Amino acid sequence: MHIVNVLGLDIGGANTKAVYIHAHAGSVTDFEAFLEYFPFWKRSSQQLCSMLSALKVKAAGSAVLDCVAVTLTAELSDAYRTKREGVTHILDCVCQAFQGTPVQVLNVNADLISVEAAKAEPLSVAAANWAATGWMVSQQIRDCVVVDVGSTSTSIIPIVDGEVAAVGKTDLDKLMNGELVYTGSLRTNVAATVNSVPLRGGEVGVSSEFFAQSGDVHLALGNIKESEYTAETPDGRGKTRIEALARLARVVCADTEMLSEEEILQIAKHTYTKQVTQIANGLTPVYQRLAANAKEAVPVVVTGLGRDFLARKAAEKAGIAKILSLDELTPRGVALASPAVGVALMAATKLEGRRLMWMQ
Repeated sequence: MHIVNVLGLDIGGANTKAVYIHAHAGSVTDFEAFLEYFPFWKRSSQQLCSMLSALKVKAAGSAVLDCVAVTLTAELSDAYRTKREGVTHILDCVCQAFQGTPVQVLNVNADLISVEAAKAEPLSVAAANWAATGWMVSQQIRDCVVVDVGSTSTSIIPIVDGEVAAVGKTDLDKLMNGELVYTGSLRTNVAATVNSVPLRGGEVGVSSEFFAQSGDVHLALGNIKESEYTAETPDGRGKTRIEALARLARVVCADTEMLSEEEILQIAKHTYTKQVTQIANGLTPVYQRLAANAKEAVPVVVTGLGRDFLARKAAEKAGIAKILSLDELTPRGVALASPAVGVALMAATKLEGRRLMWMQ
């Protein structure tokens, strides 16, 4: 009986996710996800190879891998002067860490290509992880819009007739047409979300310092748990609710002795509302383009860490009636690592030569 072992990698500028998939007889029988915090701007180039080698052992153990499928966004990190430089270095490290194992790279057309082809056309693979998520959902729903809210950004991915139908291919194009909204669940500077906040009956301008981030907002409001706050904090302190409130107070150049908890929560709620509005503003034109030609109501599929408290709320704000969570379509845990799962599933499907089903 044919058995397939695949590792999917989603290499981001802050977090790298690895997903191990074991499949046979047309079904995914084993799935496990791993996350490694690796801030590219703080690490040396050689440390990436070491991190990937350690992640290989953690995720796959002694299993012989048939393929490593890679998608990446870390080439955007300012650790690199250009995306070409970033793509080349990252893929070199992947090949070094997984020496002897075939490596394939996801491109913006939702295809897996060789490392050599990826290096020759780096913009075709740069920040293509949204295509993995879109492809995975397209295998189950023929027409929908996927909203993937990760730690750093939000991808809005239209699916038409079972195919990823994104208008934009690069981050720049996607930012221009609303398919990428640079706001996320953990790492978004509060000062990049709001210019002012309501306080004591008036509006107060915010400091442009990196005092607090969206992870503090959502921890303070109870949208995430401490264990889900997988980013570094702006002040290097802990991830308790009290410490999050202290960081939020500094957004208006104050502290917890100057502001009450209720006043700090007012800042958090206002920031949260702005995030939801930003995502809804990106989603609306993308959804309307799809819905205009649809014969029936088009659903929105939400995924990522912020799938419930950001993606779902944005879809509701946009007036969309039918909203599904990726949790309803796939096993528990897939939604938190959907690009890595998607690219692994794509590689396994290619090796199997048929569509794979999730074993119940």
